Amino acid sequence: MAAETLLAFDREHLWHPYTSMADPTPTRLVTGAVGSRITLDGVGEVVDGMASWWSAIHGYRHPALDAAVRRQVEQMSHVMFGGLTHEPAVELARRLVDLTPAGLDRVFLADSGSVSVEVAMKMALQYQRGAGRPERTRFLTVRGGYHGDTFDCMSVCDPDGGMHAMWSGVLPEQVFGERPPRQDGDVDAWATGFRALAAEHADRLAGLIVEPLLQGAGGMHPYPAACLPVFREIADEHGLVLVFDEIATGFGRTGTLFAADAAGVTPDVLCVGKALTGGYLSLAATLCTAEVARGVSASDSGVLMHGPTFMGNPLACSVASASLDLLATGDWAADVRRINTGLQALHDIDAVDVRVLGAVGVVQLDRPVDVVKATEAALEQGVWLRPFRDLIYAMPPYVCTDDDVAAICAGIAAAAEAG
Repeated sequence: MAAETLLAFDREHLWHPYTSMADPTPTRLVTGAVGSRITLDGVGEVVDGMASWWSAIHGYRHPALDAAVRRQVEQMSHVMFGGLTHEPAVELARRLVDLTPAGLDRVFLADSGSVSVEVAMKMALQYQRGAGRPERTRFLTVRGGYHGDTFDCMSVCDPDGGMHAMWSGVLPEQVFGERPPRQDGDVDAWATGFRALAAEHADRLAGLIVEPLLQGAGGMHPYPAACLPVFREIADEHGLVLVFDEIATGFGRTGTLFAADAAGVTPDVLCVGKALTGGYLSLAATLCTAEVARGVSASDSGVLMHGPTFMGNPLACSVASASLDLLATGDWAADVRRINTGLQALHDIDAVDVRVLGAVGVVQLDRPVDVVKATEAALEQGVWLRPFRDLIYAMPPYVCTDDDVAAICAGIAAAAEAG
């Protein structure tokens, strides 16, 4: 079909993320993608500053990832995981256990990031039931977080900037502490208040869930690694299951393989996704310690109460292992440092705040971004961006060249001026 026909049908019938069907914002037709670039109909090739929402870390059409998909298709694309297993799932689990912080050696293969967080929260709840504390049904977290769009996930997202207001009275009521300080902020002062809040509510808390080092879609807020041991100490003191949501931060994005590594802290449960398959297929994982697994098994059900249809999908597992191979054999850390150096140019932009961490660059404006105008301005600089609220940011593929990163910075500057 012609581009105009496709776009017309799309506008009339297809829902896009956080978009009105009554008055949808414009969409662009993608006709191809390779390396760090996507091709847009009527525009041509542009640098993807978003890495397809932070997932395509190796870029598009990577030969090793393409080959992994082809090999697996020739064997089987999917079988149910209930009562069956297969080499791609076993091999991926082995690699995840080897790569993640020591002790996280039980693996649940979920089919999306939100599902992996739902599973983590179920683990915490069932662990407490297994420990004889069924009254512990709430979660402690911090303001400014984002953990997904499904219901329990929404309940631990930011209560003001998230979706709580619309679902008041429907979502479980969780316990929110102040968001961690800026990277140069007073950790001790914040920790004192957060410890007091935990102590006040401890007898009804099942777990503590946070995004380590970087709060993503809740506001792109980086914070000091010194906060992570505070979370660990609070969880230990009050018998809470500590959950690190590394769906956005995992696999090198913040400068260490996992954000938890920046402070040498091991959570009880770890969620990973997005970059797990290099952006090829939807897959996530929830890893936990043997202690948590035993606690879940001691609960009244005796089993973890979750099992998606596409759990352990062989195609996704195969490409995920290939993606992890690329990380293991390449120099992702040098790539992230190089991108970080290039993103420092964002500090030249006149803005309320500029934040750079690992391969993440954020410009905060003094007003809500006009997404349409900002997107058009970035495209004129040859860059695809997707701003939100008052933020224009980039989390590009690790394969971006220095010229790509410079273009991204120019695109953000143009978007900031136009939006």
